[in-house]
Amino acid sequence: MVLELKRFLANEWKGYKGRPFLISGPCSAESEEQVMATAAELAQIPEVSVFRAGIWKPRTRPNSFEGVGSEGLKWLRTVKQETGLMVGTEVANEKHVYEALKYGVDLLWIGARTSVNPFTVQEISDALKGVDVMVLVKNPINPDLELWIGAIERIARAGITKLGAIHRGFSTYEKTIYRNQPNWQLPIELRRRIPDIPIICDPSHMSGKREYLFELSQKAMDLNFDGLMLESHTDPDHALSDAAQQITPGELKELLSRLILRSPVASDPKLLDILGELRQQIDVFDDALLDILEKRMKVAETIGQYKKDNNITILQPTRWDEIIRKVVVHGQVKGLSSGMIDTIFKAIHQESINHQMRIMNNGIDTPAETS
Repeated sequence: MVLELKRFLANEWKGYKGRPFLISGPCSAESEEQVMATAAELAQIPEVSVFRAGIWKPRTRPNSFEGVGSEGLKWLRTVKQETGLMVGTEVANEKHVYEALKYGVDLLWIGARTSVNPFTVQEISDALKGVDVMVLVKNPINPDLELWIGAIERIARAGITKLGAIHRGFSTYEKTIYRNQPNWQLPIELRRRIPDIPIICDPSHMSGKREYLFELSQKAMDLNFDGLMLESHTDPDHALSDAAQQITPGELKELLSRLILRSPVASDPKLLDILGELRQQIDVFDDALLDILEKRMKVAETIGQYKKDNNITILQPTRWDEIIRKVVVHGQVKGLSSGMIDTIFKAIHQESINHQMRIMNNGIDTPAETS
C-alpha cells in the first residue's frame, strides 16, 4: 500500500509540482479574511501544492485559541474553488474526519498528540475506510519509532494508498535551540524500514522559531525527504497560535529560492567508483569499531568480576562523570560534536553495565536487558 503512494507522488497527482512537495498556510484558520488573503498570496508561489490551515487546534492548556472549528472548513472549500490549490487540515478524531471529508478536504494529517494513541488512530482509520484521500501521519511526541510505524500501518489497513509520514521532531526535557529535537536518525530508520514511504519534514514545529526554518529545510532536502510543511501567515507576528514559527508568503518564496535540491542518485561511472572505494573504507572502519567495542566489553567484564569478588556496586558516578568530561573534550578536538559523543558513550556505558550485571548475576540477564 505504501508503495503506491510513492508512485502517486511520481505521477504528479492533482498538480503535484515536483520535489519538494510543498504544504503551506497558517498554523490556524483565524478568520475568512485571513485565510483567503494568505491563500491568494501562496497561490502565486509555483512550488506550493497544498494550502494548510488548522481548524481544530489541540492546545496544551485550556483558554488558549483552540481553532474556529467546522466553520473554517467552509473557508478551505472556498480556497480550493478560487485558487485551485489542494487543501489540508489536521484531524484528531473520527468526527473531524467526517467533517473534513464533507467539505472536500484533499489532505488530512494526524498530529503528534494523536499518533501517540493507538485507540484514536484506529478510530480515525475506521472512519477512512473506502475513502480516496491523502493521509500523512506525524511522528508521535515521544521518540518511539514502533508507535509511528504502528499508526502508519493502521491507516494503511483502512485501504489508504496515498499515505506518507511527517517528521516534526520530538519533545525532550533537555533544553535545545529547537522547540522539538529533530532526531534525524528516526525518520532515516523509518525510511530504511519502509523504503517507499514519502516523508514530509515540518521545520515549523521542529524549530519553533522562524530563524531556523531554512537550515532545517535544507537538511531535509539533503536527506532526500519528499517534501516540506512550512507555516505561512500574512501577519505572523499577530497570529493567534505559534506566531514565532510562521513566515509571510514573501519570506517563504525567498526561503525556497535558496534551497539547493540535489539528486538522490549518481550516474557518473567515475563518481560511482570513487564513492564505492570510500564506502569500502567506511566498512573497514566499522569492522574496526566493532572489534574495539568487543575488547572494551571484555575489560568491562573483568572489572565486573573484581567488583563482584570485592562486593562493590557496579555504578561508579564519579568515574562515569570523569569519562564523559574527558571524551567530550577529546572529541571536540577531533571535530566531533558533543551531542554525538554524549549519545555514543552513554550507549557504551549502558552496555558495559549490562555486561557487568551478567557477571554479578552469574550470567543471568535482568528483565531490563531482555525486554
